[in-house]
Amino acid sequence: MRCPFCGNPDSQVKDSRPNEEGSAIRRRRACLSCGQRFTTVERVQLRELVVVKQDGRRAPFDRDKISRSIRIALRKRPVSDEQMEQIVTGVVRQLEASGDTEVASARIGELTMDALKEVDGVGYVRFASVYRDFTEARDFSEILTLMESKTQQSEQKD
Repeated sequence: MRCPFCGNPDSQVKDSRPNEEGSAIRRRRACLSCGQRFTTVERVQLRELVVVKQDGRRAPFDRDKISRSIRIALRKRPVSDEQMEQIVTGVVRQLEASGDTEVASARIGELTMDALKEVDGVGYVRFASVYRDFTEARDFSEILTLMESKTQQSEQKD
């Protein structure tokens, strides 16, 4: 692993421990050249995913983009970093489990919104407002009405 401080390609693992329910390994490393310490995270990657954008362009899948978007949507909300990471991991697992190597960006957005809806309604609305490009207050009203009707339907079933 290349040192982020000096660029030396050699580092020594000082500590390893599993995190995220065992789906990743967190390693503390020390550079053999400059002595600086840094952390790496290793995850299992089932297959290389390619995102197909709405205009047809293709780009490599980037887990960090989903993570950043979720963190922005849940900023100043009572959701822990661990819960946010579980949302990201859940979305990525669903994408990998689909068996497709190419995934539409719309599918990623929908999976993310579904996961956010289960965790935090405000975060869901924030994400949806950017993802669906809300331009008027009416757009917010429509999504809130839809959320209320689904909540009432699920309460009636119970």
